[in-house]
Amino acid sequence: MTRPVRTAVEFATRMDVSRETTARLETFVALLLKWQNSINLVARSSLDDIWHRHVLDSWQLVPMIPDDAKTVVDLGSGGGFPGIVLAIALSGRPGAMVHLVESDQRKCAFLREAARLTGAPVTVYAERIEVFTGHFTGGPADVVTARALAPLDQLLEWSFPLFGLQTTGLFMKGEGAGVELTRARKYWTLKSVEAQSLSDPSGIILTVKGLGRELS
Repeated sequence: MTRPVRTAVEFATRMDVSRETTARLETFVALLLKWQNSINLVARSSLDDIWHRHVLDSWQLVPMIPDDAKTVVDLGSGGGFPGIVLAIALSGRPGAMVHLVESDQRKCAFLREAARLTGAPVTVYAERIEVFTGHFTGGPADVVTARALAPLDQLLEWSFPLFGLQTTGLFMKGEGAGVELTRARKYWTLKSVEAQSLSDPSGIILTVKGLGRELS
């Protein structure tokens, strides 16, 4: 495994990120560390490795987002990973918008403040995922993301209303991704590609396209 990224400078060098974008990410990380004292945004044990375990972990999705994608929906956004990081990455793309879905009101307040301070193109929805998908009128989404949120079959159930023919799902999973994919194929038709995470040797990024219900 490559050496962990410990600082903003190391992150920018490893991922070839511009100075302006790095500054926005630094603003986001500083805000998270400030709010973490009162809201549990990420695991406290991961704070010392935030640039590797959270920022780089989220940023690795950026090259997987199609060049023409504008509508990104991040389910269960929590502390803003990967949603805020992706929004910062897409800040220069005309018409891009990242929709963050999070049911915790306090985390939503944090996400809105993060978007304000970084200038990232973000809309925050303080509601449950199944409520959001029932009224979202901006779909189908170009990209749907989720990070360590739920088993894959549940993720696909939540995501299905957001999927169109060209929608890409980017789901960050652990070492049990293969088992989850096998189970999900009992209920869903899909095309999938697995890629090893850059931040965790046991992590998998599962790319899903062509999602449909399996007809028994």
